[in-house]
Amino acid sequence: MSFEEMFSKAKDLLAKADASGIREHLAYQFNITGEANGIFYVEVKDGAIFVEPYEYHDRDAMFTCSADTLFKIASGKSDPVAAVFMGKLKVEGNIDKALKLKELIPSK
Repeated sequence: MSFEEMFSKAKDLLAKADASGIREHLAYQFNITGEANGIFYVEVKDGAIFVEPYEYHDRDAMFTCSADTLFKIASGKSDPVAAVFMGKLKVEGNIDKALKLKELIPSK
């Protein structure tokens, strides 16, 4: 899978997240490892989600994982906190804001 294919799928999944209840600004950078490696960001601003294939220098948190882990989290099939404990997701930055990812994408 290329970065472009991974990003397209990730953008589709993340765009479905419900940010309507989040009024604070959140900026996340995702570093994808493995075959589809690359960087993109997710920004929550005024209850809307923006996903772009660029680095975000003023990010609140940075997540590093494989595309497979990202897809599981973004589709609600995997809990991001559990992914951290299993060593599948690395988190750097503001942990309080990083935990808001769980509010955006509740696990099923």
